[in-house]
Amino acid sequence: MPVSPAAAQDAAQNTVAAGSQPGASRTYSPPSFRDLARTQIDTVVNISSTQAPQASAGGRLPEGMDVPPGSPLEEFFREFRKRQRGGQENGPGSGQEGASPDAPQGLPSMALGSGFIIDPAGLIVTNNHVVADAAEIAVTLHDGTKLPAKLLGSDAPTDLALLKVESAKPLAATHWGDSESVEVGDWVVAIGNPFGLGGSVTAGILSARARDIQQGPYDEYLQTDAAINRGNSGGPLYDAGGAVIGINTAIYSPTGGSVGIGFAIPSSLAKPIIDQLKDGGKVRRGWLGVQVQRVTPDIAESLGADGTGGALVTSISPDSPAASAGLRQGDVITAFNGDPLEQMRQLPRLVASTEIGRTVPMTLLRGGKEQSIQVTVGELRDEPQQLAMSGSSGAPRSAQPEESKSSLGLKLAPLTPGLRQTFSIAEDIDGLVVTEVDRDSAASQRGLDLGDVIVEAGQEPVATAADLETRIAKAKEQGRKTLLMLVSRGGDLRYVPLPLDGRKG
Repeated sequence: MPVSPAAAQDAAQNTVAAGSQPGASRTYSPPSFRDLARTQIDTVVNISSTQAPQASAGGRLPEGMDVPPGSPLEEFFREFRKRQRGGQENGPGSGQEGASPDAPQGLPSMALGSGFIIDPAGLIVTNNHVVADAAEIAVTLHDGTKLPAKLLGSDAPTDLALLKVESAKPLAATHWGDSESVEVGDWVVAIGNPFGLGGSVTAGILSARARDIQQGPYDEYLQTDAAINRGNSGGPLYDAGGAVIGINTAIYSPTGGSVGIGFAIPSSLAKPIIDQLKDGGKVRRGWLGVQVQRVTPDIAESLGADGTGGALVTSISPDSPAASAGLRQGDVITAFNGDPLEQMRQLPRLVASTEIGRTVPMTLLRGGKEQSIQVTVGELRDEPQQLAMSGSSGAPRSAQPEESKSSLGLKLAPLTPGLRQTFSIAEDIDGLVVTEVDRDSAASQRGLDLGDVIVEAGQEPVATAADLETRIAKAKEQGRKTLLMLVSRGGDLRYVPLPLDGRKG
Protein backbone atom coordinates (compact mmCIF):
# COMPACT_ATOMS: atom_id res chain seq x y z
CA MET A 1 0.00 0.00 0.00
CA PRO A 2 1.54 3.36 -1.05
CA VAL A 3 2.62 5.64 1.77
CA SER A 4 1.11 9.13 1.66
CA PRO A 5 3.58 12.06 1.61
CA ALA A 6 2.51 13.16 5.06
CA ALA A 7 2.99 9.65 6.43
CA ALA A 8 6.35 9.36 4.68
CA GLN A 9 7.49 12.60 6.25
CA ASP A 10 6.43 11.51 9.74
CA ALA A 11 8.14 8.15 9.30
CA ALA A 12 11.36 9.78 8.15
CA GLN A 13 11.40 12.18 11.07
CA ASN A 14 10.73 9.39 13.57
CA THR A 15 13.57 7.31 12.10
CA VAL A 16 16.00 10.18 12.43
CA ALA A 17 14.88 10.83 15.97
CA ALA A 18 15.14 7.16 17.00
CA GLY A 19 18.60 6.63 15.49
CA SER A 20 20.20 9.82 16.74
CA GLN A 21 22.34 10.19 19.80
CA PRO A 22 21.09 12.22 22.76
CA GLY A 23 21.69 15.88 22.10
CA ALA A 24 22.29 15.36 18.37
CA SER A 25 20.64 17.89 16.04
CA ARG A 26 17.43 16.75 14.33
CA THR A 27 17.22 16.89 10.56
CA TYR A 28 14.09 17.64 8.55
CA SER A 29 13.04 15.28 5.78
CA PRO A 30 10.64 16.92 3.28
CA PRO A 31 7.75 14.89 1.88
CA SER A 32 8.27 12.76 -1.20
CA PHE A 33 5.71 12.58 -4.00
CA ARG A 34 7.48 9.82 -5.92
CA ASP A 35 4.66 7.29 -5.45
CA LEU A 36 2.10 9.78 -6.71
CA ALA A 37 4.26 10.77 -9.67
CA ARG A 38 5.03 7.16 -10.59
CA THR A 39 1.36 6.09 -10.58
CA GLN A 40 -0.19 9.22 -12.11
CA ILE A 41 2.20 10.55 -14.73
CA ASP A 42 0.95 8.04 -17.32
CA THR A 43 -2.57 9.42 -16.89
CA VAL A 44 -1.51 12.93 -17.95
CA VAL A 45 -1.34 13.76 -21.66
CA ASN A 46 -0.10 16.57 -23.89
CA ILE A 47 -2.70 18.17 -26.15
CA SER A 48 -2.03 20.08 -29.36
CA SER A 49 -4.82 21.73 -31.32
CA THR A 50 -4.59 23.31 -34.75
CA GLN A 51 -6.90 26.19 -35.58
CA ALA A 52 -8.01 27.05 -39.09
CA PRO A 53 -6.17 29.94 -40.81
CA GLN A 54 -7.37 33.37 -39.79
CA ALA A 55 -7.92 36.21 -42.24
CA SER A 56 -7.12 39.03 -39.82
CA ALA A 57 -3.80 40.77 -40.41
CA GLY A 58 -2.68 40.54 -36.82
CA GLY A 59 -2.89 36.76 -36.53
CA ARG A 60 -4.98 35.10 -33.85
CA LEU A 61 -4.78 35.19 -30.11
CA PRO A 62 -5.59 31.91 -28.35
CA GLU A 63 -9.07 31.47 -26.95
CA GLY A 64 -9.27 32.32 -23.28
CA MET A 65 -6.67 35.11 -23.34
CA ASP A 66 -9.10 38.03 -23.20
CA VAL A 67 -10.41 39.04 -19.81
CA PRO A 68 -13.39 41.22 -18.85
CA PRO A 69 -12.71 44.95 -18.24
CA GLY A 70 -11.81 45.47 -14.60
CA SER A 71 -10.55 41.92 -14.13
CA PRO A 72 -7.46 41.65 -11.87
CA LEU A 73 -5.69 39.96 -14.80
CA GLU A 74 -6.36 42.78 -17.29
CA GLU A 75 -3.31 44.91 -16.45
CA PHE A 76 -0.99 41.90 -16.54
CA PHE A 77 -2.27 40.97 -19.99
CA ARG A 78 -1.67 44.49 -21.26
CA GLU A 79 1.87 44.83 -19.93
CA PHE A 80 2.87 41.35 -21.04
CA ARG A 81 1.68 41.96 -24.59
CA LYS A 82 3.60 45.23 -24.75
CA ARG A 83 6.83 43.46 -23.86
CA GLN A 84 6.17 40.66 -26.32
CA ARG A 85 5.58 42.72 -29.48
CA GLY A 86 7.41 41.07 -32.32
CA GLY A 87 7.61 37.70 -30.55
CA GLN A 88 5.25 35.04 -29.27
CA GLU A 89 2.32 36.62 -27.50
CA ASN A 90 0.83 34.31 -24.89
CA GLY A 91 -1.52 35.39 -22.16
CA PRO A 92 -0.26 34.75 -18.63
CA GLY A 93 -3.79 34.10 -17.56
CA SER A 94 -4.43 31.24 -19.94
CA GLY A 95 -1.68 28.79 -19.17
CA GLN A 96 -1.62 28.00 -22.89
CA GLU A 97 0.98 28.21 -25.66
CA GLY A 98 -0.24 30.23 -28.64
CA ALA A 99 0.57 31.50 -32.11
CA SER A 100 2.77 34.46 -32.93
CA PRO A 101 0.88 37.70 -33.61
CA ASP A 102 3.19 38.29 -36.60
CA ALA A 103 2.53 34.94 -38.25
CA PRO A 104 1.83 35.27 -41.99
CA GLN A 105 -1.79 35.47 -43.00
CA GLY A 106 -3.44 32.25 -44.09
CA LEU A 107 -1.27 29.97 -41.91
CA PRO A 108 -2.90 27.80 -39.22
CA SER A 109 -2.09 28.46 -35.58
CA MET A 110 -1.42 25.88 -32.89
CA ALA A 111 -2.16 25.74 -29.18
CA LEU A 112 -0.52 23.41 -26.66
CA GLY A 113 -1.94 22.32 -23.34
CA SER A 114 -2.46 19.41 -21.00
CA GLY A 115 -5.19 16.94 -20.11
CA PHE A 116 -5.79 13.81 -18.07
CA ILE A 117 -7.42 10.46 -18.76
CA ILE A 118 -10.50 9.67 -16.66
CA ASP A 119 -11.53 6.44 -18.42
CA PRO A 120 -9.35 3.60 -19.80
CA ALA A 121 -11.55 3.70 -22.92
CA GLY A 122 -9.94 7.04 -23.81
CA LEU A 123 -11.94 9.87 -22.23
CA ILE A 124 -9.75 12.91 -21.56
CA VAL A 125 -10.51 16.11 -19.66
CA THR A 126 -8.92 19.45 -20.59
CA ASN A 127 -9.72 23.17 -20.77
CA ASN A 128 -12.07 24.53 -23.38
CA HIS A 129 -9.61 27.28 -24.29
CA VAL A 130 -6.99 24.65 -25.23
CA VAL A 131 -9.19 23.13 -27.94
CA ALA A 132 -11.64 25.93 -28.83
CA ASP A 133 -12.14 26.48 -32.57
CA ALA A 134 -9.77 23.59 -33.32
CA ALA A 135 -9.79 22.00 -36.75
CA GLU A 136 -7.61 19.15 -35.50
CA ILE A 137 -6.77 17.88 -32.01
CA ALA A 138 -3.95 15.46 -31.19
CA VAL A 139 -3.13 13.78 -27.88
CA THR A 140 0.37 12.59 -26.99
CA LEU A 141 0.62 9.99 -24.23
CA HIS A 142 3.49 9.91 -21.76
CA ASP A 143 5.19 7.11 -23.71
CA GLY A 144 5.19 9.24 -26.86
CA THR A 145 2.22 7.62 -28.60
CA LYS A 146 0.31 10.23 -30.60
CA LEU A 147 -3.44 9.77 -31.17
CA PRO A 148 -6.06 11.87 -32.96
CA ALA A 149 -8.77 13.14 -30.62
CA LYS A 150 -12.45 13.93 -31.06
CA LEU A 151 -14.17 16.70 -29.12
CA LEU A 152 -17.21 15.16 -27.38
CA GLY A 153 -18.36 18.44 -25.85
CA SER A 154 -17.22 21.66 -24.24
CA ASP A 155 -18.52 24.27 -21.81
CA ALA A 156 -17.18 27.79 -22.22
CA PRO A 157 -18.59 29.27 -18.95
CA THR A 158 -16.56 26.80 -16.86
CA ASP A 159 -13.73 26.42 -19.44
CA LEU A 160 -14.02 22.62 -19.58
CA ALA A 161 -13.88 20.17 -22.49
CA LEU A 162 -14.07 16.40 -22.93
CA LEU A 163 -12.09 14.54 -25.61
CA LYS A 164 -12.14 10.94 -26.87
CA VAL A 165 -9.24 8.97 -28.33
CA GLU A 166 -9.22 5.43 -29.70
CA SER A 167 -6.47 3.15 -28.41
CA ALA A 168 -5.67 -0.48 -29.13
CA LYS A 169 -5.11 -1.08 -25.42
CA PRO A 170 -6.72 0.29 -22.25
CA LEU A 171 -5.15 3.53 -21.09
CA ALA A 172 -3.98 4.39 -17.61
CA ALA A 173 -6.71 6.48 -15.97
CA THR A 174 -6.83 8.61 -12.86
CA HIS A 175 -9.83 9.20 -10.59
CA TRP A 176 -11.70 12.18 -9.21
CA GLY A 177 -11.14 13.38 -5.67
CA ASP A 178 -13.20 15.57 -3.35
CA SER A 179 -12.10 19.20 -3.61
CA GLU A 180 -14.41 20.08 -0.71
CA SER A 181 -12.32 17.97 1.67
CA VAL A 182 -9.02 19.74 0.90
CA GLU A 183 -8.10 22.55 3.24
CA VAL A 184 -5.84 25.56 2.89
CA GLY A 185 -2.30 24.46 3.72
CA ASP A 186 -2.71 20.89 2.40
CA TRP A 187 -0.15 19.54 -0.08
CA VAL A 188 -1.15 19.52 -3.76
CA VAL A 189 0.69 18.30 -6.88
CA ALA A 190 0.36 19.49 -10.49
CA ILE A 191 1.38 17.47 -13.54
CA GLY A 192 1.30 18.98 -17.01
CA ASN A 193 3.03 20.16 -20.15
CA PRO A 194 4.68 23.50 -19.25
CA PHE A 195 6.18 25.32 -22.25
CA GLY A 196 5.72 22.14 -24.31
CA LEU A 197 8.36 20.24 -22.31
CA GLY A 198 6.20 17.19 -21.65
CA GLY A 199 5.19 15.57 -18.37
CA SER A 200 6.47 17.74 -15.49
CA VAL A 201 5.64 17.41 -11.80
CA THR A 202 5.44 20.36 -9.37
CA ALA A 203 4.26 20.51 -5.78
CA GLY A 204 2.96 23.14 -3.39
CA ILE A 205 0.11 23.80 -1.04
CA LEU A 206 -3.48 24.88 -1.41
CA SER A 207 -3.23 28.64 -0.90
CA ALA A 208 -6.91 29.62 -0.92
CA ARG A 209 -10.37 28.46 -1.89
CA ALA A 210 -13.35 29.97 -3.74
CA ARG A 211 -11.34 32.57 -5.63
CA ASP A 212 -13.33 34.80 -7.99
CA ILE A 213 -11.04 36.04 -10.81
CA GLN A 214 -13.96 37.46 -12.79
CA GLN A 215 -13.73 34.99 -15.65
CA GLY A 216 -17.39 33.99 -15.47
CA PRO A 217 -20.50 33.66 -13.31
CA TYR A 218 -19.38 30.31 -11.86
CA ASP A 219 -15.90 31.25 -10.61
CA GLU A 220 -14.93 29.10 -7.61
CA TYR A 221 -11.23 28.54 -8.21
CA LEU A 222 -8.76 26.76 -5.98
CA GLN A 223 -5.54 28.77 -5.60
CA THR A 224 -2.15 27.06 -5.30
CA ASP A 225 1.53 27.99 -5.23
CA ALA A 226 2.50 24.80 -7.10
CA ALA A 227 4.32 26.00 -10.22
CA ILE A 228 1.87 26.30 -13.13
CA ASN A 229 3.02 27.81 -16.43
CA ARG A 230 1.88 28.19 -20.03
CA GLY A 231 1.02 24.75 -21.33
CA ASN A 232 -0.25 23.52 -17.95
CA SER A 233 -3.83 24.44 -18.90
CA GLY A 234 -6.12 21.44 -18.61
CA GLY A 235 -3.72 19.43 -16.48
CA PRO A 236 -4.71 17.85 -13.16
CA LEU A 237 -4.15 19.15 -9.65
CA TYR A 238 -3.87 16.22 -7.22
CA ASP A 239 -4.31 15.91 -3.49
CA ALA A 240 -1.66 14.06 -1.50
CA GLY A 241 -3.44 10.76 -2.11
CA GLY A 242 -3.25 11.05 -5.90
CA ALA A 243 -6.91 11.99 -6.59
CA VAL A 244 -7.76 14.84 -8.97
CA ILE A 245 -9.17 17.77 -7.01
CA GLY A 246 -8.81 20.42 -9.72
CA ILE A 247 -8.08 21.30 -13.35
CA ASN A 248 -5.27 23.85 -13.75
CA THR A 249 -6.64 26.75 -15.76
CA ALA A 250 -5.09 30.17 -15.10
CA ILE A 251 -2.16 31.96 -13.51
CA TYR A 252 -1.74 35.45 -12.12
CA SER A 253 1.59 36.74 -13.40
CA PRO A 254 3.26 39.89 -14.76
CA THR A 255 5.71 37.87 -16.86
CA GLY A 256 3.82 34.86 -18.17
CA GLY A 257 5.76 32.53 -15.88
CA SER A 258 4.76 31.16 -12.51
CA VAL A 259 5.02 33.52 -9.55
CA GLY A 260 3.26 31.13 -7.20
CA ILE A 261 -0.35 32.16 -7.90
CA GLY A 262 -2.19 29.55 -9.94
CA PHE A 263 -5.86 28.71 -10.23
CA ALA A 264 -7.65 25.39 -10.74
CA ILE A 265 -11.31 24.53 -11.35
CA PRO A 266 -12.39 22.44 -8.32
CA SER A 267 -13.46 18.87 -8.97
CA SER A 268 -16.77 19.52 -7.18
CA LEU A 269 -17.64 21.91 -10.01
CA ALA A 270 -15.90 20.09 -12.85
CA LYS A 271 -17.10 16.50 -12.37
CA PRO A 272 -20.86 17.19 -12.82
CA ILE A 273 -20.07 19.24 -15.95
CA ILE A 274 -17.88 16.48 -17.40
CA ASP A 275 -20.57 13.90 -16.62
CA GLN A 276 -23.10 15.93 -18.64
CA LEU A 277 -20.66 16.33 -21.53
CA LYS A 278 -20.08 12.58 -21.47
CA ASP A 279 -23.80 11.79 -21.52
CA GLY A 280 -25.07 14.36 -24.00
CA GLY A 281 -22.25 16.57 -25.25
CA LYS A 282 -23.72 19.70 -23.68
CA VAL A 283 -24.50 21.21 -20.29
CA ARG A 284 -27.98 22.04 -19.02
CA ARG A 285 -28.27 24.63 -16.26
CA GLY A 286 -31.00 25.93 -14.05
CA TRP A 287 -32.36 29.43 -14.65
CA LEU A 288 -34.25 32.03 -12.61
CA GLY A 289 -34.40 34.94 -15.04
CA VAL A 290 -33.02 37.67 -12.79
CA GLN A 291 -30.17 40.10 -12.87
CA VAL A 292 -28.61 40.74 -9.49
CA GLN A 293 -25.87 42.76 -7.88
CA ARG A 294 -23.84 42.68 -4.68
CA VAL A 295 -25.22 44.16 -1.48
CA THR A 296 -22.67 46.74 -0.35
CA PRO A 297 -22.65 48.25 3.16
CA ASP A 298 -24.23 51.44 1.76
CA ILE A 299 -26.96 49.47 0.01
CA ALA A 300 -27.60 47.45 3.15
CA GLU A 301 -27.94 50.67 5.14
CA SER A 302 -30.30 52.10 2.54
CA LEU A 303 -32.51 49.00 2.72
CA GLY A 304 -32.34 48.66 6.48
CA ALA A 305 -30.78 45.21 6.08
CA ASP A 306 -28.53 43.51 8.61
CA GLY A 307 -25.21 42.75 6.93
CA THR A 308 -24.20 42.54 3.28
CA GLY A 309 -25.25 38.99 2.50
CA GLY A 310 -27.60 38.14 -0.33
CA ALA A 311 -28.20 39.19 -3.92
CA LEU A 312 -30.08 42.39 -4.81
CA VAL A 313 -32.50 41.93 -7.72
CA THR A 314 -32.10 44.69 -10.32
CA SER A 315 -34.35 43.30 -13.06
CA ILE A 316 -36.57 40.31 -13.85
CA SER A 317 -37.10 38.74 -17.26
CA PRO A 318 -40.73 38.56 -18.40
CA ASP A 319 -42.25 35.06 -18.36
CA SER A 320 -39.32 33.78 -16.29
CA PRO A 321 -39.45 31.48 -13.25
CA ALA A 322 -38.65 34.48 -11.04
CA ALA A 323 -41.55 36.48 -12.50
CA SER A 324 -43.95 33.55 -12.08
CA ALA A 325 -42.87 33.14 -8.46
CA GLY A 326 -43.65 36.80 -7.68
CA LEU A 327 -40.10 38.02 -7.24
CA ARG A 328 -39.82 41.81 -7.45
CA GLN A 329 -37.19 44.32 -8.41
CA GLY A 330 -35.44 45.49 -5.23
CA ASP A 331 -35.89 42.20 -3.38
CA VAL A 332 -32.78 40.84 -1.70
CA ILE A 333 -32.47 37.06 -2.09
CA THR A 334 -30.90 35.82 1.15
CA ALA A 335 -31.22 32.04 0.72
CA PHE A 336 -31.85 29.62 -2.14
CA ASN A 337 -33.09 26.07 -1.57
CA GLY A 338 -32.05 26.26 2.06
CA ASP A 339 -28.52 27.53 1.35
CA PRO A 340 -27.82 30.99 2.86
CA LEU A 341 -26.25 33.47 0.43
CA GLU A 342 -23.28 35.03 2.17
CA GLN A 343 -22.18 36.52 -1.16
CA MET A 344 -24.06 37.43 -4.33
CA ARG A 345 -21.87 35.23 -6.55
CA GLN A 346 -23.11 32.09 -4.78
CA LEU A 347 -26.55 32.47 -6.40
CA PRO A 348 -25.66 31.71 -10.06
CA ARG A 349 -23.81 28.54 -9.06
CA LEU A 350 -26.64 27.32 -6.83
CA VAL A 351 -29.28 28.01 -9.47
CA ALA A 352 -27.23 26.50 -12.30
CA SER A 353 -26.69 23.26 -10.38
CA THR A 354 -30.37 22.85 -9.41
CA GLU A 355 -32.41 20.24 -11.26
CA ILE A 356 -34.49 21.81 -14.03
CA GLY A 357 -38.19 21.72 -13.21
CA ARG A 358 -37.64 21.37 -9.49
CA THR A 359 -39.58 23.65 -7.12
CA VAL A 360 -37.42 25.02 -4.30
CA PRO A 361 -37.87 27.55 -1.47
CA MET A 362 -36.27 30.97 -1.71
CA THR A 363 -35.91 33.42 1.18
CA LEU A 364 -35.88 37.14 0.47
CA LEU A 365 -35.95 40.51 2.14
CA ARG A 366 -38.69 42.84 0.89
CA GLY A 367 -39.40 46.22 2.45
CA GLY A 368 -37.31 45.29 5.46
CA LYS A 369 -39.30 42.11 6.13
CA GLU A 370 -38.26 38.53 5.46
CA GLN A 371 -40.46 36.42 3.19
CA SER A 372 -40.32 32.95 1.69
CA ILE A 373 -41.57 32.01 -1.77
CA GLN A 374 -41.47 28.90 -3.94
CA VAL A 375 -39.82 29.03 -7.37
CA THR A 376 -39.74 26.38 -10.10
CA VAL A 377 -36.32 26.41 -11.77
CA GLY A 378 -36.30 26.73 -15.55
CA GLU A 379 -33.61 25.89 -18.11
CA LEU A 380 -30.98 28.42 -19.12
CA ARG A 381 -31.10 28.76 -22.89
CA ASP A 382 -28.78 31.62 -23.77
CA GLU A 383 -25.17 31.83 -22.57
CA PRO A 384 -23.58 33.82 -21.16
CA GLN A 385 -26.18 34.63 -18.54
CA GLN A 386 -25.40 37.98 -16.97
CA LEU A 387 -26.23 37.75 -13.30
CA ALA A 388 -24.22 40.73 -12.06
CA MET A 389 -24.59 44.17 -13.56
CA SER A 390 -21.47 46.19 -14.35
CA GLY A 391 -21.97 49.48 -16.14
CA SER A 392 -19.16 51.15 -18.05
CA SER A 393 -18.69 54.84 -18.68
CA GLY A 394 -18.91 55.90 -22.28
CA ALA A 395 -17.34 58.89 -23.99
CA PRO A 396 -18.28 62.29 -22.50
CA ARG A 397 -21.49 63.62 -23.93
CA SER A 398 -23.25 66.95 -23.67
CA ALA A 399 -26.87 68.00 -23.78
CA GLN A 400 -29.01 71.07 -23.41
CA PRO A 401 -32.02 70.01 -21.32
CA GLU A 402 -35.11 72.13 -21.30
CA GLU A 403 -35.11 72.22 -17.50
CA SER A 404 -32.86 70.70 -14.89
CA LYS A 405 -32.31 70.65 -11.16
CA SER A 406 -29.18 69.88 -9.19
CA SER A 407 -29.31 67.33 -6.39
CA LEU A 408 -26.72 65.11 -4.66
CA GLY A 409 -24.01 66.31 -7.05
CA LEU A 410 -26.17 65.62 -10.12
CA LYS A 411 -27.97 67.88 -12.53
CA LEU A 412 -31.15 66.08 -13.56
CA ALA A 413 -33.90 66.66 -16.08
CA PRO A 414 -37.24 65.00 -16.89
CA LEU A 415 -37.09 62.75 -19.94
CA THR A 416 -38.15 64.48 -23.16
CA PRO A 417 -38.16 63.17 -26.76
CA GLY A 418 -35.06 65.26 -27.40
CA LEU A 419 -33.17 63.82 -24.45
CA ARG A 420 -34.20 60.29 -25.36
CA GLN A 421 -32.73 60.82 -28.81
CA THR A 422 -29.57 62.52 -27.53
CA PHE A 423 -28.76 59.73 -25.06
CA SER A 424 -30.37 56.82 -26.99
CA ILE A 425 -32.77 56.06 -24.13
CA ALA A 426 -35.43 53.45 -24.89
CA GLU A 427 -39.11 54.36 -24.73
CA ASP A 428 -39.78 51.86 -21.93
CA ILE A 429 -37.35 53.63 -19.57
CA ASP A 430 -38.85 56.37 -17.37
CA GLY A 431 -37.23 58.60 -14.77
CA LEU A 432 -34.80 61.52 -14.49
CA VAL A 433 -31.86 61.77 -16.88
CA VAL A 434 -28.42 62.86 -15.65
CA THR A 435 -27.24 65.90 -17.64
CA GLU A 436 -24.27 66.91 -15.49
CA VAL A 437 -22.15 65.31 -12.75
CA ASP A 438 -20.13 67.27 -10.19
CA ARG A 439 -16.59 65.85 -10.36
CA ASP A 440 -16.14 66.30 -6.59
CA SER A 441 -19.35 64.51 -5.65
CA ALA A 442 -20.10 61.02 -4.43
CA ALA A 443 -22.19 60.50 -7.58
CA SER A 444 -19.06 60.94 -9.71
CA GLN A 445 -17.04 58.66 -7.45
CA ARG A 446 -19.67 55.95 -7.76
CA GLY A 447 -19.68 56.00 -11.54
CA LEU A 448 -22.79 57.97 -12.49
CA ASP A 449 -22.42 59.54 -15.93
CA LEU A 450 -24.21 61.71 -18.47
CA GLY A 451 -27.21 59.95 -19.94
CA ASP A 452 -27.82 57.67 -16.98
CA VAL A 453 -31.47 57.54 -15.97
CA ILE A 454 -32.54 57.45 -12.32
CA VAL A 455 -35.57 55.18 -12.42
CA GLU A 456 -36.19 54.86 -8.69
CA ALA A 457 -35.04 56.53 -5.49
CA GLY A 458 -35.66 54.83 -2.17
CA GLN A 459 -37.30 51.96 -4.13
CA GLU A 460 -40.03 54.28 -5.43
CA PRO A 461 -40.36 55.61 -9.00
CA VAL A 462 -39.25 59.19 -9.76
CA ALA A 463 -40.42 61.22 -12.75
CA THR A 464 -39.74 64.78 -11.62
CA ALA A 465 -37.17 66.63 -9.53
CA ALA A 466 -39.88 67.11 -6.89
CA ASP A 467 -40.26 63.32 -6.64
CA LEU A 468 -36.56 63.01 -5.91
CA GLU A 469 -36.59 65.78 -3.30
CA THR A 470 -39.47 64.00 -1.58
CA ARG A 471 -37.51 60.73 -1.47
CA ILE A 472 -34.45 62.55 -0.07
CA ALA A 473 -36.50 64.21 2.66
CA LYS A 474 -38.15 60.90 3.57
CA ALA A 475 -34.79 59.12 3.84
CA LYS A 476 -33.45 61.88 6.11
CA GLU A 477 -36.53 61.64 8.33
CA GLN A 478 -35.86 57.91 8.70
CA GLY A 479 -32.29 58.63 9.77
CA ARG A 480 -30.76 57.19 6.60
CA LYS A 481 -27.25 58.21 5.56
CA THR A 482 -27.69 57.06 1.97
CA LEU A 483 -30.41 56.96 -0.65
CA LEU A 484 -30.66 53.92 -2.91
CA MET A 485 -30.98 54.82 -6.59
CA LEU A 486 -32.02 52.42 -9.35
CA VAL A 487 -30.06 53.56 -12.41
CA SER A 488 -30.51 52.56 -16.05
CA ARG A 489 -27.56 52.72 -18.44
CA GLY A 490 -28.12 51.46 -21.95
CA GLY A 491 -31.12 49.53 -20.66
CA ASP A 492 -29.09 47.73 -17.98
CA LEU A 493 -30.22 48.34 -14.39
CA ARG A 494 -28.11 48.57 -11.26
CA TYR A 495 -28.53 49.97 -7.75
CA VAL A 496 -26.28 52.82 -6.62
CA PRO A 497 -26.34 54.09 -3.01
CA LEU A 498 -25.63 57.84 -2.79
CA PRO A 499 -24.73 59.63 0.47
CA LEU A 500 -27.38 62.17 1.34
CA ASP A 501 -24.75 64.84 1.99
CA GLY A 502 -23.58 64.42 -1.62
CA ARG A 503 -19.91 64.28 -0.64
CA LYS A 504 -17.32 61.65 -1.51
CA GLY A 505 -16.82 58.83 0.98
